[in-house]
Amino acid sequence: MSATSTREEILFSAIQTRAVIQQMADRILTGLVRPENLVVVGIRRGGAVVAGLLRERLNAALGTAIPMGFLDITFYRDDLRTIAPNPVVGATDLAMSIDGRRILLVDDVLFTGRTIRAALNALFDYGRPESVQLAVLVDRGGRQLPIQPDYAGGLFDAGARETIKLVERDKEWSVVRRRPEE
Repeated sequence: MSATSTREEILFSAIQTRAVIQQMADRILTGLVRPENLVVVGIRRGGAVVAGLLRERLNAALGTAIPMGFLDITFYRDDLRTIAPNPVVGATDLAMSIDGRRILLVDDVLFTGRTIRAALNALFDYGRPESVQLAVLVDRGGRQLPIQPDYAGGLFDAGARETIKLVERDKEWSVVRRRPEE
């Protein structure tokens, strides 16, 4: 059995990632009516990173501290039985009430829509928000469910065997596409 090697392509450098997140924050601020009603919720793992970076920019522009929480959707996945016998479970942290709040749900990469469906199920177990908007750093297409982002940093088509990931290198975040070499 031979090892499969992968080729990596940088889609957003660290500088580009920061710029794209700033552009997303600017678009969110343009349509923001009641900032005091906003809660940023990041989906563990990559979505939590993007949510934190996005919240920093929103806080700086608004001069306030927007509440932030995190969702772990492991037990809400529809493929839980197939991913591993001992899944890695992170913490869900929604210390504030989300009832009647406008939720900005954040993930790093949107693909099939199944992660977002699981996140919505998890979110509604914690309360009944006024609305939920979706912000993703990358939309890679390939949807299996009718879920679309309200805010997307970039759109990159990716094949079924490719992955698009948010990666940390030298304390900076960038977005890469990995393809198996033929």
